[in-house]
Amino acid sequence: MTKHRIYTMSFASVYPHYITKAEKKGRTKKEVDEIIRWLTGYSQEELEAHLENKTDFETFFAEASKLNPSRTMIKGVVCGVRVEDIEEPTMQEIRYLDKLIDELAKGKAMEKILRK
Repeated sequence: MTKHRIYTMSFASVYPHYITKAEKKGRTKKEVDEIIRWLTGYSQEELEAHLENKTDFETFFAEASKLNPSRTMIKGVVCGVRVEDIEEPTMQEIRYLDKLIDELAKGKAMEKILRK
């Protein structure tokens, strides 16, 4: 089976779109980074290294050894698909991130986005 093309795209190529989406709604790059760090367990330095190295999405999530256990509380629809029903683990992680960025852009409080 062929991998979805998002797996081979660099995380750094999509990251600016996350920032733009958030900033258009009055949110910040700092909040986007906080969400990514919360989800993946990366430090800010590790996140920046992945961006600089143009790590692909598959590797970005495969190397995230401290994925937040609370991420399974993320529910809802992204691109017409329920994130909780996605069976492929890497695609589910990507969609979790998409859902969190959507929630940020919709003005949801960080405490709720980070499932506190």
